[in-house]
Amino acid sequence: MTRQFPLDLRWPPHQRLDAFHPADNATALREVEALATGPSRAWVFLHGGPGTGKSHLLIGACRAAAEAGQGARYLSLASLPPPRAEAIAGILAEGLVAIDDVQALSGGREDERALFDLFNRARAGSARMLFAANASPAELGIGLADLVSRLSACTQCALRALDDDGRRAMLRLLAARMGLRLDDEVLAWWFARQPRDPASLIGLLRRIDRAALAAQRRVTIPFLRELLSE
Repeated sequence: MTRQFPLDLRWPPHQRLDAFHPADNATALREVEALATGPSRAWVFLHGGPGTGKSHLLIGACRAAAEAGQGARYLSLASLPPPRAEAIAGILAEGLVAIDDVQALSGGREDERALFDLFNRARAGSARMLFAANASPAELGIGLADLVSRLSACTQCALRALDDDGRRAMLRLLAARMGLRLDDEVLAWWFARQPRDPASLIGLLRRIDRAALAAQRRVTIPFLRELLSE
């Protein structure tokens, strides 16, 4: 029995294309935006280290496609226990198909073959594919040469991590969507005391949003101090 992995519309609201702060990744954002709803755009392969926004862009693209009335499917290969071939074979090759964590199948002969077959099914039909991994196709250690060739033929976009200025801008963008204001002194206090990787920053921002709404308070240094001491 095949399995389908449809877009889960309950994902956090920050995982949208218009909530992605591009900084040095503006070209990647433009390519993904065009692919999300365009009928015949070149397929895209994103690669970069942790915290560079790969999953954000894939999920955001699926949201954009779904909101445009098109089919959208997202799958993180790292979330599946091996062997992954059956799950990959169960994906419908239509609409937008976003495959995250491609590095997870490296060395798995049947898994690699299943992704190669999905690629060909999508190419033969009207589907569009978007991939993400922690390295470029040639650097992933994939044994199936034909799959490396197919993935390498996609538009390649290397993502760069945000610096602290970029992370502050990202937080301000997301906070504004939540109706929060983050002053410079608040961010300076926060960054001096808490982890600054994007996942930790976003996790704490969502916690701040809930607490500020419940207490009907502005986000100030005393408020953060109280929240973090709990």
